[in-house]
Parts: sequence; structure tokens; C-alpha cells
Amino acid sequence: EILDDLGDLAMYQALLEGRGVRGVVVDCADCGEQHFHEWDLLRASLRQLLDEGQMRKHEPAFDPDPGDYVTWEYCRGYADATLNAG
Repeated sequence: EILDDLGDLAMYQALLEGRGVRGVVVDCADCGEQHFHEWDLLRASLRQLLDEGQMRKHEPAFDPDPGDYVTWEYCRGYADATLNAG
């Protein structure tokens, strides 16, 4: 599953980064806050999860603009629509 997520992440970044999207926002079940992950940070975290079985803690983004980040579900829907459009 993690390898699939890494492949999806690469596709999402390729499709969305040029449109100004800086990364993915995740609702954290543990603290109840949103976490903003830039593309490279999320990729590194997923690789660490794959290699070590856990994700490392990271410094939160400094004053992120929520408009620069989208959810994983948005990425999936955008990719599906883009690929189906031809």
C-alpha cells in the first residue's frame, strides 16, 4: 500500500505542483488539527514508514497558506478527472 501511495504521490505532484499546489493537508486524528505536508516531506515520511514501520515527527509548516494544500481525496479526484479527460 505504501508503494502505491508513493506512486500516487508522484503523479499528484506532477499534476498539481505546476498549478500552485504545495502539498497535501491531513486531518490528524491524534491532535485534531490539520497537518500541512509539502510534497517532499510527505514522500520522505512515507519512505520512512516503509523502511522503519513508523513515520517520524516533523516540524509543522511555518505559517502555511491552507489554500496552497489539498486533501489526498482531492488529489485522487483531480488525477482521475485529468486522466479520464484524455
